[in-house]
Amino acid sequence: MAEKRDYYEVLGLSKGASADEIKKAYRSLAKKYHPDLNPGDKEAEVKFKEVNEAYGVLSDEEKKAKYDQFGHAGVDPSYGAGAGAGYGDFNVDIGDIFSSFFGGGGRTRRNPNAPERGEDLRYNIILNVKEAALGCKKTVEYTRREKCPDCGGSGAKKGTSPETCSACGGSGQVRRQQQTMFGAFQTVTTCSACGGSGRVIKTPCPTCSGHGRVNKKIVREVDIPAGIDNGQTLRVERQGNSGMRGGPEGDLLITVSVGRDGFFTRRGQDITCVLPITFTDAALGVTVDVPIIDGGSEKLVIPEATQNGAVLKMRGRGAYILGSNRRGDQLVTVLVETPKSLNSKQKDLLRQFEASLSDRNYEKQKGFFKHKK
Repeated sequence: MAEKRDYYEVLGLSKGASADEIKKAYRSLAKKYHPDLNPGDKEAEVKFKEVNEAYGVLSDEEKKAKYDQFGHAGVDPSYGAGAGAGYGDFNVDIGDIFSSFFGGGGRTRRNPNAPERGEDLRYNIILNVKEAALGCKKTVEYTRREKCPDCGGSGAKKGTSPETCSACGGSGQVRRQQQTMFGAFQTVTTCSACGGSGRVIKTPCPTCSGHGRVNKKIVREVDIPAGIDNGQTLRVERQGNSGMRGGPEGDLLITVSVGRDGFFTRRGQDITCVLPITFTDAALGVTVDVPIIDGGSEKLVIPEATQNGAVLKMRGRGAYILGSNRRGDQLVTVLVETPKSLNSKQKDLLRQFEASLSDRNYEKQKGFFKHKK
C-alpha cells in the first residue's frame, strides 16, 4: 500500500494548527485543485481528493485528536494494525467532508444520475452615470458551457450510451468493511472507476471528450434597469452554464461598476454637479441653463446673495429609483469664482465698491470677528 502523506503536510500546515488556519488552507487548496478549474488534469484531481481527505479528518475535533495521537492508524482502517488502542466501529464517509464544509447537519445522499443545475456565471460591466441612472441596453460577450450538440449531453459517442458502473452498481460510492482486533472498520469513498457519477463512458464523444458540454461564445443584449447602482448585481435567469443530465441552466450574474463622469456624479438616487458662476451673478441673482442627466439643459434660478457652496435642488432630475417610476433630484453646488488678472481700473472700482459696504453686508464675517473678541 502506498504511504500516505501527513495530513498537515497536505494542507501546508504544522501540527497544532488552529481550526481557522485549517479551514483557510483548505479553501485555498480546494479552489486551486478543483476539477472544474482543471479539466482533464489527473494530477490536480488526485491532489483535490487528497486535500479533501485531509480536511475531513483535521476539521473534525474527534478525528483530529485520534490522528494527532495515532497518525493514519487512528482514522484509516487500512492502518488498523498499527493503532495503539481499540475504538470499536469507525466509519469514514468522504462525502461528509462537503456537507460539513458547505453547511448543514444531516443530509440526503445525492443520486449521482439525478439532473444537476448548471453553474452560475459572473460578468462585470462598467456603466457611466447616465446609463446607470436612466437605464440602457448593453451588449455582453462571455463564454458558457452548453450541451454538446453531437451527444446530447450524454458524453458518449453518437450511437452509444453511458453504462452503469459495475464497480459501484451506479451508486457512485464504494463501501469497504474490515474486521480488525480493534473492531469493525467501514469506509465509504467515491468510486474511482466512475469518479462518483455512477456511469462509465466506454466510447467518449469526440466533440466534447466525454464531458457532455462544450464551450460556446455568447453575444447577448441585456436590459440594464434604470436606477441600478455601483456594486449591485443583475441576475439574468438561465443564461449561465447548461445543466448536466437534463438539469436546468444556471444564471448570468452581472455586477455593475459606475464610472466617473466629467460633470455629473451619483449620490444614491440623487445626481450632483458643480455650477461655476461669477461674483456679480451670485450677488445680484441670475437664471442659468444647467445641463441635466436626460440630455439638454433646464433653467435654474440662482437667488440674489447666493453664497459659495450653496446647494440648489432641481426636483425629479436625478436617477430613477430602482423598480419604480420615481426619481431622485439633481443637486447643484454653486461655485462662486473670484475674478483673476484685474487691471488697475478694475481694482480701483472694487476698492470703491468695498468702501461702500458695511457690516450688515457681511453676516458671516461679522459673526467671525464677534467670536474673535
